[in-house]
Amino acid sequence: MLSARSLFQEIIDNDESFRLFCSIAASGESQGGWENGRIAALVPESERALAPKVARHGADEDKHGRIFNALMKKRGLRPVPVPHETDYTMLLEKHGIGLAHEQLQRDEPLSVQDVVTYLAHSRVTEQRASEQMELLRKHFAGHPDLGRAVKMISHDEDNHLAYCHEELLRFAYAGHGRTIQSILRECALVEIAVYRDVSLAVMDHMGRILGWSRVKSAVLAAGIHAVYAYERAGGWRRMVSLTMPRRRDALGGRATTSVEFV
Repeated sequence: MLSARSLFQEIIDNDESFRLFCSIAASGESQGGWENGRIAALVPESERALAPKVARHGADEDKHGRIFNALMKKRGLRPVPVPHETDYTMLLEKHGIGLAHEQLQRDEPLSVQDVVTYLAHSRVTEQRASEQMELLRKHFAGHPDLGRAVKMISHDEDNHLAYCHEELLRFAYAGHGRTIQSILRECALVEIAVYRDVSLAVMDHMGRILGWSRVKSAVLAAGIHAVYAYERAGGWRRMVSLTMPRRRDALGGRATTSVEFV
């Protein structure tokens, strides 16, 4: 029977597919770490209290990248180049989601509007990250090699999502509500399409590595298209709602940077 657990298990059990999976994940997390680090450095003076939280967000993403690299190293594997069509973060930037790297490379302070845009985009992408890690935690929390890594990353992603909710609500109360909702909607509709395309590309690469039949590949592709159809029909709305989280000040403490457990 084809299930999420059996699919992930097949990918994890094969060195080449596991290496590609971890390489894609590590690359995206490392890029997120750099982006948040630059944003923390460029936060405008009026929002300097936010900078340590953005910096912690970046430190968490860097840590996640190191965790995925450490998981490969433990199995004697080295990272592989990430295929262009599977690079989720790069494709989002190409579609205008996230602050442009060209802007972040300059030493010019961001505007409050830039910070609001960053938080709104993060709220959407962290929803996806939180859901993906929750799925992995559900099936592999007890895995001897992946379990602890999955639980740590899942906890961090939940913190990131809570932080985005809380900070966006703060800006909404300060008068940015309509702008936030407009950005969230636009970002969510772009994200679900990029996620569909990346998922199809990743499954195509995995299918070639693992020798999947045409029937199996077609079933998986149909499932991905079905998820997109659900999200386009209204599922995207879960990515744009804002509620005060139970985890208040989720990024207010110090980041956990150790990856020695792997």
